[in-house]
Amino acid sequence: MPDAWEQLGPYNVLLNTKAVEPRAYQINISKRTASGRNFLVILPTGLGKTLIAAINMARVLYGGKRVLMVAPTKPLSEQHYHTMSNLLNMDKESILLLTGGIRAKERYALEASARIIVATPQTVANDMKRARLDLSDFGLVVIDECHKAVGKYAYTYIADECKLNGVQVIGLTASPGSDKKKINRLVDTLGIQDIEIRTAIDPDVTPYVMDKYTEVIYVDMGSTVERITSMIKPIIEEHLAKLYGIGLSPFKKYDNLPKRRLLAIGESINKIEAKNYRFMALFNYVYVLDMAHAYELASTEGLYPFLSYMGTLNEREKKSRAVNSMLSNPTIKSAIEAAKEALDRGEEHPKMLALVRVIREKLDGKTVMVFAQYRSTIKRIVEVLNANGMKAYAFVGKKEGNTQARQHEVVERFRMGEFNILVATSIGEEGLDIPSVDAVVFYEPVPSEIRTIQRKGRAGRLKSGRTIILVTRRTKDETYLYVSRMKEKRMKEIVDSVRQSLADKNLYNDKGSNMDSGVQKLL
Repeated sequence: MPDAWEQLGPYNVLLNTKAVEPRAYQINISKRTASGRNFLVILPTGLGKTLIAAINMARVLYGGKRVLMVAPTKPLSEQHYHTMSNLLNMDKESILLLTGGIRAKERYALEASARIIVATPQTVANDMKRARLDLSDFGLVVIDECHKAVGKYAYTYIADECKLNGVQVIGLTASPGSDKKKINRLVDTLGIQDIEIRTAIDPDVTPYVMDKYTEVIYVDMGSTVERITSMIKPIIEEHLAKLYGIGLSPFKKYDNLPKRRLLAIGESINKIEAKNYRFMALFNYVYVLDMAHAYELASTEGLYPFLSYMGTLNEREKKSRAVNSMLSNPTIKSAIEAAKEALDRGEEHPKMLALVRVIREKLDGKTVMVFAQYRSTIKRIVEVLNANGMKAYAFVGKKEGNTQARQHEVVERFRMGEFNILVATSIGEEGLDIPSVDAVVFYEPVPSEIRTIQRKGRAGRLKSGRTIILVTRRTKDETYLYVSRMKEKRMKEIVDSVRQSLADKNLYNDKGSNMDSGVQKLL
C-alpha cells in the first residue's frame, strides 16, 4: 500500500487504494477536516475535490456513521455515485443514488438501509420535510458546488438539518465568489468553522498542476459591424437621455451604464404608481434594454446573432408599443438590411474569423471546448467551423431544448473522438463529466470569476492545457475581461480574510472551553 494512504489511519481499509494515488494537498486537507469541524474546501476545477470527499466519507463510515453527498444536478450526482462506487470498498447495495426517479415508497426503504446516499438536494430536502429521512445517524454531509447554497435553495434546508443534528458539513467549490457579504452568508448558511483553500501556486499543489497558458487575442469590430453599431448607439442614447431627464437613469451615455444599473432602472419603473408616467418610462426603458442587447450582439458576437435576435422580436405574437416602434424605425431597418447583405457576401464578425484562425493555426487536431454565451452564436460558430473543414458540435442545455440523455450522448461522442471541438453554453462549465481538453476558448469574456474558473478548469486536467480569450476592442468584452480578472484576485484575498476571522473565533472558543474546564476543576 502506498505511503500516502498510510498517513490517513485505519479507515483507509475502506478506500480503494489501487484506484488512485492521493496527492499531498489532498492528504493535508483531509487531515484537517478529520477534526470534525465544518469546512469549506476551495480547490480549482480538476484538482480532485471528489477524492477529498471520499477520504472523509471513509473516515466517518469507519466510525459507524452514515454519509450523504449532494450535488446540484442529476448528471453530476450520477458522476459522483459512480466515482464513490469505485473509490470506496463498499457493497454496491450500500451506496444509493437518489435523483427523483425512484417512487416514494421504494425510495424511503432504500434510504433507510443505505450507508452512503448520493443525491440531488431537492430530492433529499423533500424527504426530510416529510420526515421520511433524518440525519440522526449521519456523521457527514458533503455539499458539492456549495456556492449555490443561497436563499431558499434546498442546500440551505439540508445545512439547517445538519446544524440541528450535529452533523459535520464539508462544502466543496472551485470558487465561492468575490463578494465578502456573499461569502460570509455562505459561511453562515453552512455553519462553516474553517476554510481550506488552494491555488495553483501553493507549495503542496504546484507539483501536480499541469502547465496552463492563457492568451488574450484582441480584434477590432470591422467596418461592417462598426457601421451597424453606429446606427444603433444613437437610438439607445436618445431613449436613455429621456430616462435620465426624469431621474431614472444615473447616466446619459450608454458606455457609462453598467448592466446591473440598467436592470435596476426596470425595478424602479415597477414601483411607479402614476400610470401615464410609468407607461412613458417603460416605453423608453424597453427601447434601451432591447437595443442595448442588439448592440452587444452585433459588437461582440456577430452578424448572425444580431439578426437572430431582431428576428425573435419580430416573431413575438404580442408586441409592445416600443417593440413595434423599433421594428418600424428606419435606422434600425437599415442596420438589419446592412447585416443581411454582409452575411450574404460571406462576411463575419472579425472575432469569428479569429476563432477559425486560432483553431487552424494553434490548435489543429487538438481537443477544444469553445464557450459562447448565446445559442445563436453557438449555432453560427459550429456552421463556420465545419464549413472550414473542422469537426465541431454544439452542446446546449435543457433550456435550449436539449434533454439530459442527449447531453450524455454528445459528451460520449466527444469522448470517442467523433468530433474534437465542443461548442458549449454555460452547461459545459459544471455538472457534467466532460473529458479534459487540450484547450478552452472563450468566444467572449464573462464577468464572473466562478464561471471563468470553471471554464478554465476544463483544460489540462491531466496534461498541459491552454486558455484563449477572444476580445473585441472598445466593447463590453474589455470591461468583462477586466472585471473577471479583478474578481479572481479579490476572491483569494477575501477568503483569506474570512478564514482568519474564523480562526480567531475558533481560538476564542477554545480558550473559553479551557476556562470552563478550569472552573469545573476548582468547583
